[in-house]
Amino acid sequence: MSQEPLHIQLGLTDDEADEIEKILGRKPNPLELSMYSVMWSEHCSYKSSRIHLKRLPTTAPHVLVGPGENAGVIDVGDSIAVAMRIESHNHPSAIEPYQGAATGIGGILRDIFTMGARPIALGDSLWFGELCDAKSRWIAEGVVSGVSGYGNSVGVPTVTGEITFDECYSANPLVNVFCLGVLPKSRLVLGQASGPGNLAVLLGSSTGRDGIGGVSVLASAPLDEDEAGESASKRPSVQVGDPFEEKRLIEACLELLDAGLVVGIQDLGGAGLTCATSETAARGGVGMDVDVRSVPRREKAMEPFEVMTSESQERMLAIVTPDNLARLQEVCNKWEINSAVVGKVVDPGSDPISGEPRAGVLRILDGWDGPVLAEVPAKSLADDAPLYDRPMSPPSDLAQRRAESADELSAPSGLADIEAELMKLVSDPSVGDAAWAYSQYDHQLFLNTVVAPGGDATVLKLKAPGLPSSTKGLSLSVDGNPRWCSIDPRLGTALVVAESVLNVACSGATPKALVNCLNFGNPTNPEVMWQLSESIDGMAWACEGFALPVIGGNVSLYNESNGVSIHPTPVVAVAGVIEDLSVKPPSISWQEGDEIFVLGGVRCELGGSRWAVGIREHRGGTLPELDLAAHGRLAELVAGLANSGLLSAIHDVSDGGLGVALAEMAIASGIGASVKLEGGWKELFSEAPSRVVCAVSPAKATELASACDAAGVPYYRAGSAGGDRVDIEDLASLSLQAVSDAWHRALPEALEPPSS
Repeated sequence: MSQEPLHIQLGLTDDEADEIEKILGRKPNPLELSMYSVMWSEHCSYKSSRIHLKRLPTTAPHVLVGPGENAGVIDVGDSIAVAMRIESHNHPSAIEPYQGAATGIGGILRDIFTMGARPIALGDSLWFGELCDAKSRWIAEGVVSGVSGYGNSVGVPTVTGEITFDECYSANPLVNVFCLGVLPKSRLVLGQASGPGNLAVLLGSSTGRDGIGGVSVLASAPLDEDEAGESASKRPSVQVGDPFEEKRLIEACLELLDAGLVVGIQDLGGAGLTCATSETAARGGVGMDVDVRSVPRREKAMEPFEVMTSESQERMLAIVTPDNLARLQEVCNKWEINSAVVGKVVDPGSDPISGEPRAGVLRILDGWDGPVLAEVPAKSLADDAPLYDRPMSPPSDLAQRRAESADELSAPSGLADIEAELMKLVSDPSVGDAAWAYSQYDHQLFLNTVVAPGGDATVLKLKAPGLPSSTKGLSLSVDGNPRWCSIDPRLGTALVVAESVLNVACSGATPKALVNCLNFGNPTNPEVMWQLSESIDGMAWACEGFALPVIGGNVSLYNESNGVSIHPTPVVAVAGVIEDLSVKPPSISWQEGDEIFVLGGVRCELGGSRWAVGIREHRGGTLPELDLAAHGRLAELVAGLANSGLLSAIHDVSDGGLGVALAEMAIASGIGASVKLEGGWKELFSEAPSRVVCAVSPAKATELASACDAAGVPYYRAGSAGGDRVDIEDLASLSLQAVSDAWHRALPEALEPPSS
């Protein structure tokens, strides 16, 4: 048995234990320490990041709910609101890939419907080790299976995402999950308790030992590999999901909200019942008594700390008046979900001397008339975790690395080399066809999907049961790029935001809101904290420039293994609104005879490109510049063009550069192209921002050129679509069949075990 003090075993520092003692005015007991350990964990409290997150722009006239609630909510018109949330389930997925991913989906769904929204779309951002490693293949296959198994079963389509492979994620994969829901504005509800005498009712599954300490054991500590099988010992910290119970819970909760039977509602995710009770009480400025004996359990002899910190899935906490309890139970019985009164809202009262309101106290009882097991101020759990301004410093060799320009790398020696390097990019599993993953997801549930996965952004109809009628559409894109962010986390993050903005613009949408998932290494490392701070500043700069509010997010730290941190990996999800979906957005497929234009001008910078990093193994230099005003003009232009019906096809230039963009358009349409690039081979591989490829019929070419001139967006005519080759004058001439085969086979072949 460990000789360390209990607070150390629970992940609390000596200073934090002292602070808890000051708050309580006495030494905490083991149950209270357990509750503080989960609520003051990095995952729940953001104690290393809150000081930096305050710099993000979070408000706009259309923002109804910003950061701090279960999900951000925006007004999209027609009396309709949209709720968005993104979360990480990284460490659980490394231990138990299927359940780690599945319960990540379950948790993000509850974040959405707890706001009163019906979930209509899921997305993911998945980062795994190289597929030559058997463990990475096992994790990748398990995670994708977990996402599909839960999402398909619960009946919510997974419609957008990305999947990438890099050695730095071999022991610490990233599994970021996104959810979007829609609701009538009148149904918006917040996760707070109010009204002394009201009841706290636990809905859904019974409580077990799965997930105990998940936020502190897994999500707020490094994930070290060892030869003694420690990973297996951590599996009890991974929750187990039941999507069919979740489906019933969704329908029951939405019916309760429609009927006005609940005062507030909160999901039980990280930190379980401790989180739900303390946060609802703190938000409402009230106290709460909780009886652990009243909590339905599926395992025998559970200790109070296990009941209070279990992260068993498919559970919600509803605040209801006593008069509405019977009607609530009727709805729960209809949907065959359990309900149990486990708490009571209490008046915190006033200080007898000052008259000021007292802090609401969370009391844990062993039976309603039994002894008090724990007594702590709810706000101290939910809001008053330590705030750390941790040391930051850039890498000592930063100047040297930035001086090693990728633009000075030697040119391919001839056409054969250019062709070979372009084919290598096309056949990279991170670039090639991701259908292996998204074909496992049912993206046509609800029959809302207008533009399916595989393009720049997914487009959905804005409709759901109980929603007012609307002709609007929603566009979604999920993006990240650690190649950029490892070179320059500030500019790299801004470029990620810019890419996501342009993706939704290519579908005809105006970007309206962003949520983020910030995946970084160990915050006690000053270089990691510098990366995080720089990334947040880059996001703030870009979002302010695009008038794009950040309405929610998640910070995932301690993504390291054996002392080595992952590359900085901020992931963003942007939602845009299409005002009228009567014109279907253009795809990336051009037509025979179309004229091909490059919008945004000639850009040839190579820093951070997949060509420089993946083929030349060069991670130095500087990133291409980002002109926010020019990018905004391009995004506004292409959104208008997409809505006008003028374009046959459109595709942004990003991962792999212009050469990959052209190849993907040819593959999607089954029609080759003959083009000439004004910037030569560097333009072929450059991933510089603010560029798109457009295709129009010859009769509309003049109209496109006039629109670009009017918007002040540079462009040039590159060539035309046709034939069975991808012919790039003076650079490459490839068989379309060969390019298509390589792109389609890239990921499936990489997943095959090597032959003995």
